[in-house]
Amino acid sequence: IEVYDLIRRINDPEHPLTLEQLNVTYLEGVNVDDKNNSILIYFTPTIPHCSMATLIGLCIRVKLLRSLPERFKVDIYITPGKHASEDAVNKQLNDKERVAAALENSHLLSVVDNCLANSD
Repeated sequence: IEVYDLIRRINDPEHPLTLEQLNVTYLEGVNVDDKNNSILIYFTPTIPHCSMATLIGLCIRVKLLRSLPERFKVDIYITPGKHASEDAVNKQLNDKERVAAALENSHLLSVVDNCLANSD
């Protein structure tokens, strides 16, 4: 299964469009190293101060967690230079404890689930 196909139809949390339609996700931003069981995803928020960047990255992570074999290590980053707080967002998205804590928040999880609805 193509990793890009898993994430392209995720709904944007603010707009009635998919991440692909908004050019947030793009094929060139998905790098799969099957031999080393690693996946690297870059995404581009719609604006440099996008307040939803962390949520979008979390949606991508949850979709891949639910869809891929556990052997894959997934790293998710904002495309370099495309967000004012990219370092902070990248740190949050790739910290297992922070991601786990976020997913324990029932409101946040329902927002993520809404973004993932109809993404298959």
